[in-house]
Amino acid sequence: MIRTNNLTKKYDQLVALDQLNLTVEQGDIYCLLGANGAGKTTTINLLLGFIAPTSGSAHIDGMNVFENNKATKKVLAYIPENLMLYPSLTALENLDYFSGIAGKKLPASQLKTYLTEAGLQEEAFKKRISTFSKGMRQKVGIAIALAKDAKALLLDEPTSGLDPKASNEFGQLLQKLREKGVATLMATHDLFRAKEVATHIGIMKDGQLKQQFTADDISLSKLERAYLETMNYKEQVS
Repeated sequence: MIRTNNLTKKYDQLVALDQLNLTVEQGDIYCLLGANGAGKTTTINLLLGFIAPTSGSAHIDGMNVFENNKATKKVLAYIPENLMLYPSLTALENLDYFSGIAGKKLPASQLKTYLTEAGLQEEAFKKRISTFSKGMRQKVGIAIALAKDAKALLLDEPTSGLDPKASNEFGQLLQKLREKGVATLMATHDLFRAKEVATHIGIMKDGQLKQQFTADDISLSKLERAYLETMNYKEQVS
């Protein structure tokens, strides 16, 4: 569902992403770990078609992103660290607007169902987004993905700034999307949340995918050690 083939991005002499080969199947949650500048956000921006690759290719649902940019966006949902919604509109109005852009004109009853599935309390449906916490805004983002019937979901630090309860709730929502067959790629610094929600985990450094794991096959302590060793934080590993 999400695939890259030798995907590379260079800015003059700086290699932001170096021949990345990555596959996320339907129902997989793949978490990319790495420090700032590791190449995580560059990967997501290339998959979204926001920037063009220097070489290699990115594919969503079998389609080359740069040859089928509009078509891939129809099956793709994106939740960044700070989700951009219209603050003066309500949750229901935002969902109606963004699902309409995706070509889905849905009745209010269906929109409410999606907001409920995303974990938003009914009393918040008609409140302005400007009054929402980050966790509540992220739930609206999940509702948009549900309304679009997205096949693939790209997340860039979605749990950054969330308290433990909100972060846990977000992880549960990702599991619900997994059950629907959605392929999820999430860039994160949160090793604990990655171990909790992921089916697969990758560690990036200097634009390269250094290590990959099946989440069930590695403990949190071993994942932490692998991460620190990859980052060359020797004094913390010893």
